[in-house]
Amino acid sequence: MEIQERILKLKKERGALLLSHFYEPAEIQDIADEVGDSLYLAQKGQSANHPVVLLAGVVFMAESVKILSPNKTVLVPDLNAGCSLVDSSPADQYRQWRMKHPEGICISYINCSAEVKAISDVICTSSNAEKIVNAIPKHRPILFGPDKNLGRYLSKKLNREMILWPGSCEVHVLFSSRKLFELKTNHPEALVLAHPECDETVLDYADVVGSTSLLLKTVEERPEKTFVVATETGIFHQMKKLRPDAELIQAPFQSSCACNDCPYMKLNSLEKIESALQTLTPEVQLPTQLMEKAKVSLDRMMALTQGQSVQWPESFSAPTVSI
Repeated sequence: MEIQERILKLKKERGALLLSHFYEPAEIQDIADEVGDSLYLAQKGQSANHPVVLLAGVVFMAESVKILSPNKTVLVPDLNAGCSLVDSSPADQYRQWRMKHPEGICISYINCSAEVKAISDVICTSSNAEKIVNAIPKHRPILFGPDKNLGRYLSKKLNREMILWPGSCEVHVLFSSRKLFELKTNHPEALVLAHPECDETVLDYADVVGSTSLLLKTVEERPEKTFVVATETGIFHQMKKLRPDAELIQAPFQSSCACNDCPYMKLNSLEKIESALQTLTPEVQLPTQLMEKAKVSLDRMMALTQGQSVQWPESFSAPTVSI
């Protein structure tokens, strides 16, 4: 029996839902029940009736599913699938930064730890970030972290001043604006697509800036035949399915290294997925009090995404729960 068949059999036996991010290897995307960006995966994980959710992505995504659905068994293929944004925003330092501006509202990008979510007012993804920012009262200062590039892009586009945490994605910051300019000059017919985690100098050359979902939609709907794409290479699998007629060009990096793969996303494999379903490990487990505190900021995100109103705290006070 092929490994894909064994995984399908195990999924049925375990009552498991397999979720995959767009940046996962193609063979994982092809066997997943749902493939999407961070927001979509969080929504699907929360709404699923399955008692087991296996999220092939990075650990913070699985943590979000666990926080939103604490009674579900949430698995990951590899607990080492971290994120440079998580690593660059330790909760104790983030809390100190947060406490310097108690009157502000803290928006944290979903690429952060459960501990950081617990000291945030609201979470956002690249798909819903504009909606979240626009929901903040104009008179309230905004703190945005941990991705400074996404924060700077939103601040400039929406004309909202923000206090930014100095974090960045180790993959997206490696694109070269100079080489992109040269590539665009050589391919004037191409549409340049970029994720907002890229440096501002790269975004300046982009025709479309947006989340992975928006970039996919653009490739599917726009008439252009050539696209230059500045984001993680895993997205090309779905783009090729949507537009087999199109030429897809990876935006150039500053060096000649093969840096366009997220090393954390690519830790996952079919073999690890099969093992996780067999053993129900590695399981994402978080302290109950931490999940309750972190759920507040995720619930606000979900509500605002659905067009509902939320109440904002008057000022920040450090959570009593130990994080």
